[in-house]
Amino acid sequence: MTLLVDRSNRGKGPSVFAFNTFFYLKLCSGGYSAVKRWSKGVDLFSKDIIFVPVHLRCHWTLGVIDVRKKSIRHYDSLGQNGDKICQVLLKEELDSSEWTLRSMEPHEIPQQKNGSDCGVFTCKYADYICRDEPMTFTQRHMPYFRRKMVWEILHQQLL
Repeated sequence: MTLLVDRSNRGKGPSVFAFNTFFYLKLCSGGYSAVKRWSKGVDLFSKDIIFVPVHLRCHWTLGVIDVRKKSIRHYDSLGQNGDKICQVLLKEELDSSEWTLRSMEPHEIPQQKNGSDCGVFTCKYADYICRDEPMTFTQRHMPYFRRKMVWEILHQQLL
């Protein structure tokens, strides 16, 4: 996620911010008062897209706050409903009547066919979203994406 933010900061694509992997858990356990300083120094409403990686014990999903479209979407590669996650991400100060909350349906986004690729799917959802690209990948692309991600992390550079 950090590499996606770095690419955005270089002026490539929409302006992006990504919370770390502990944000959602802390938000759930302590409310907004527990995380209000996690974006200190960042005007979140100046960003186009805010990513919230969500770890659900043994499964990764992605919350996406699209400030441009005033929408909060949830992406789950196992097709589970994320309406509750969207509700949690809707900040109390936001006018809920102006925002659209939506858990993406399994037929709308690529789905994993095993029990081990949720993290890669989550990262690829974020990658495609911040490039404003349609999600055209499938389960069969995962071995390639895994190798590519290793290279990108080691070289601190997205291909």
